[in-house]
Order: sequence, then C-alpha cells, then structure tokens
Amino acid sequence: MDTKTTLKKRSEYEWVIEPFGKMRVPVIFYGNEVLIKAMEQNVCQQAINVAGLPGIVKASYAMPDAHWGYGFPIGGVAAFDPDKGGVISAGGVGFDIACGVRTLRTQLTVEDIEPVKTKLADLLARKIPAGVGSRGKLVLGPAEMDDMLVGGARWAVEHGYGTTQDLDYIEEQGCMPAARPQYVSNEAKKRQRDEVGTLGSGNHYLEIQKVAEVLDEKIAQAYGLRKGQILITIHCGSRGLGHQIGTDFIKKMVAAAGSYGIELPDRELACAPVDSPVGREYLGAMRAGINCALANRQVLTHLVREALASVFPKAELKLLYDVSHNTCKQETHTVNGKAKRLFVHRKGATRAFGPSCAELPREFDGAGQPVLIGGTMGTASYILAGTDESMSKAFGSSCHGAGRSMSRSKARKMWRGQEVVNSLASRGILIRSRSFRGIAEEAPDAYKDVNVVVEAAHQAKLSRKVAKLRPMVCIKG
Repeated sequence: MDTKTTLKKRSEYEWVIEPFGKMRVPVIFYGNEVLIKAMEQNVCQQAINVAGLPGIVKASYAMPDAHWGYGFPIGGVAAFDPDKGGVISAGGVGFDIACGVRTLRTQLTVEDIEPVKTKLADLLARKIPAGVGSRGKLVLGPAEMDDMLVGGARWAVEHGYGTTQDLDYIEEQGCMPAARPQYVSNEAKKRQRDEVGTLGSGNHYLEIQKVAEVLDEKIAQAYGLRKGQILITIHCGSRGLGHQIGTDFIKKMVAAAGSYGIELPDRELACAPVDSPVGREYLGAMRAGINCALANRQVLTHLVREALASVFPKAELKLLYDVSHNTCKQETHTVNGKAKRLFVHRKGATRAFGPSCAELPREFDGAGQPVLIGGTMGTASYILAGTDESMSKAFGSSCHGAGRSMSRSKARKMWRGQEVVNSLASRGILIRSRSFRGIAEEAPDAYKDVNVVVEAAHQAKLSRKVAKLRPMVCIKG
C-alpha cells in the first residue's frame, strides 16, 4: 500500500493521515506541497507505525525536515502518557542521544574576520578534535565518568570549562535531572573515556557564521543579534556513549516487548512502558547520555574560546542558547483541556517553547526560546523563535535542520570531497576536515533546501524566523 496516498491536505502547511488499521491517533505532517511530494514513502510508514504505539496522545507528528530514520522518522515527534501504558522508545530517541546545536555570540564583525579567516580556519582545525575515533585531552576515570554523566555542562563548568552564566542559556540549565549512570554499560563508558570535548563525524560541525539577514528586529534585539555580526555554532552529541546506550537498550526492549504485550510493527521501534523496569533503566541511561552531550558541547565551547582569544584577545563569546534534539523528556502539556505529565520524544526535532514558557532566561521574555536550525556547509543556517502556537500544534517542537534528501552512499557517488571543498572555497567558505569522504557525504545538495524547510516551519507557526546565517568557516569531522 502506498501510504502517501492516504495523506489529506488540511491547509497549505499541514497534512494528515486519519487513523486506520492499528493506528491509535492520526499522523500530522507539517510542510508545503513541495516538501510533501519529495518525502520518501518510508517516512509515512514510519510515522504510521509510531501512531500505533501504546499510550500515544494527540498525534504522531513529522516536522518539515522529516526523512527516513531508524524506527521513528527523523523529524518525528510523539508524546506518551504513562498513565495509559505509554512507552519510551530507544529508536524514538535515536543513537546520537542529545545531538544538538549551541550558538555563541561575538561582538566581532565580518570585517574583523575576513583578514584572518584562513588563520582561524587552520587554528580551529588544530584545536578541535574531530572525525571518526577522535580523542580529546580529557581522560575520565570511573568516578569522573559517573560525575560527568550526572552533572552534564555543570560538571564541565565546575572543572573550569566555561562560566556559571553559560548554564542559564542551556536547555535544562545544563544538567538533565535523574540521570542514572549505573544503567549505562561499561562498554558505553569505555567508548566515552577520552571523547569528551570532541566533535565527532557525520553531519557534526563547528562553524564561524555571519548574520546575513535579520528577519524579526524585535526578537533579534532580545537575542542580541544584528546584521554583520559573527556567531560560532557547534553541532555535536553524545559520541560513542550515546550510540552504545541506543544499541544496548534496543536489544533489551526487543527482548522484553512480548512480556509487556507490545506488538512491534518494526523491530526498530523497540520500546517498553515508561513505568516498567526496562523503561526506567533506559530513561536513566538516556538522561545520562543527554548530560554527556551537554558536557561535550561545554568543553568544546571552552576550546573555541581559547582559540579565538589567541587571535582576538578582547573578544567575548557569550552563549545565545544550547538546545538538543534526539531526546525523550518528561514535560507537562495540555491534552483534552487537562494538564498531563507526558514523555515527549523528539527524534531529529528540537524543543521550541514559546514566549509564555517560564523556564526561559529573562532576556527572552516575549520572544520565545531560540530555535537553532543547522543548514549545510554551503547554504544557510537560521535562528528561529519558539511560539505559543507550537505548544498546541506539536508539544512545543520544530524542525532541527534541513533534512537529508539522499543517502550518504548516494552522495559519495555523486560528489568528490575535494571538489566540494574547492567549490565552496570559490564562494568564500573555508572547509577544514580530516575526511574527504565525509565532505562528499555532507555535500550541500545532499540536503533539502533549508530555506523551504524553515519557511514551512514559520508558516505552520511551529517557530518564527529571526535571523539568517551564512557560513564563513566550517570544521568537519
């Protein structure tokens, strides 16, 4: 059955598949006709499968950047009610737990950077450990590992990597509560032993960016943004530890599913009731994985500050915000007019809480949470703002990037890494990477048009456009 034929258009930017078969709730897609037509058939089927999981509430959502993933579509959002047998799914979080984006503001301008751009690119490439198997300077013993998994970015700040002010601008104030390192396997901890403060590979990056356009003056002012300003963005996650947690618990959840009466339409949707022993163990381990990612980005921030200070001694790098995707978080949302405790999975989707959210820093009053959208090496990134409408539309969620339009293997057949580097250099974008293969896989045209994706999120009122960024230097794994 071609499940895309069951999609019905509700509005220009909202589409629905009404429940049929084993679906408990509808599927809702956000995107314009171009994005919906280009979306893979598999994405529809995965979103339908999610809609059949126990305890799901309201709908199975797909963001404008949705594409085929492991179990859940990437760009998938779903919330589960533990009082109704709601589940937690390792496949619904993903392997790169809390992969996320952190953006730093500077007072530097394009004119400051251009004369030293090559020097900065080379310096950052030397300073930032990146690539498959990259190792950092930190080597954690067993006690230090557990402290990091409990403390997250707070642990990093306590060890001299950044300031307490940074914590105010990180989701969960830099530390996910109720992390349980005892449920993280020794193999996962071994993989992370010397990976804190490393960028990793794949679509992870560190970019020097310029604010090319300000699209909402009022919110930009609240965020401290102006045209021509230089920002630095870090995109990375929980490295080998997060991947191993995912691997370990998918096996456990598949083995336990039958004992909980759960029929899995796809092994990759492995899940367990939130309040079951396996569910509670995964929740504790996954939260430790979130803290690992937060600590990782905090240490990388320190390394970036050191590097920039060697070229611009008076430069200040202040954290705009840090927000994760690939998480499951306990949140309170309104369902059928009642406040409910839910477990919200965001797989390749980011939290986008609106101006009414009390958790945000005071400067963001009336603006909403910064939503950081990564583009590609050669296109654009965006800063958006969360909306109150998104709270009712998709549990306060938005897209997290452009979204792939082709597989990595196909991209490697179409482009050579050196050619991509040369092409971008001719446009003033300097790329530094240890892997030309990785560059080919991340070629700009291997992704959807980020401008179209962001416009869809904006028009659907999932988030609001604030500023458009252009890359100047990109460090890749």
